[in-house]
Amino acid sequence: MRSRQYNEDVLTAPVRRPVTPPPVAAENGLVVEDSAGDFCGAVVACEKDAVTLEDRRGKRRVFPLTGTFLLEGRRVTLVRPPAGQGAGPGRPARTASGSVAAPASRAKVARASRIYVEGKHDAELVEKIWGDDLRDVGIVVEFLNGIDDLPAIVAEFAPDDSRRLGVLVDHMVDGSKESRIAAQAGSPHVLVVGHPYIDVWAAVKPSVVGIGRWPDVPRGTPWKEGVLAAIGWPPDTAAGWRRILAGVRSYADLEPAFLGRVEELIDFVTAPGSR
Repeated sequence: MRSRQYNEDVLTAPVRRPVTPPPVAAENGLVVEDSAGDFCGAVVACEKDAVTLEDRRGKRRVFPLTGTFLLEGRRVTLVRPPAGQGAGPGRPARTASGSVAAPASRAKVARASRIYVEGKHDAELVEKIWGDDLRDVGIVVEFLNGIDDLPAIVAEFAPDDSRRLGVLVDHMVDGSKESRIAAQAGSPHVLVVGHPYIDVWAAVKPSVVGIGRWPDVPRGTPWKEGVLAAIGWPPDTAAGWRRILAGVRSYADLEPAFLGRVEELIDFVTAPGSR
């Protein structure tokens, strides 16, 4: 029996399955566009589950390998090149952030511009991944020991055109205490950005510590202590953090939402005119 509205019997017509995008090796220099069409760049690094693209202005973004990309107008997936391939001869050494390592040089005088993070663990994570890059551009990272005093700290810092201040805030989501305090520190010479994680520990991919996801901690329980109890580690937050940090090797071990915010701050405090 045929429907009057269709040219073929819908019960006997062949099933049209979605076409799987073909895999393409993410070799250095391969130019692709992200699936949303927001960023186009060349592959400069490819890790276990992330690829770094660099656009023609030198700006970089990290994308998960689980996504799709556009290559010359067709949708593809990217996969890691076979071992020993894709790097090419003379591949420059790279820092833990994926940046090309600068040649060895004499120590630089620190810039007046600064990056502030909330606490010691945040500073140690930034140092481990971006330390080489920050030393190369002369940027010092300091920690606030909390965000409550941020407006007073900004006022004391006295930012201006050549003296910029970048601030990284934990758990800055709409309506949070952190977002309200950050709004009070407004200035064209200050950039306050935040990641969505309740603590910087959660900016580390859970696979780094051998778990499927960071556990949910009951309201009223200190988050770090609740995490340690849930995963069966000793109730020592300092030792727990050392164990987490030891597992972080490169930018690929961190969540993209954290990576992007740190890169944004580095771009801001090293912009032309700052010192």
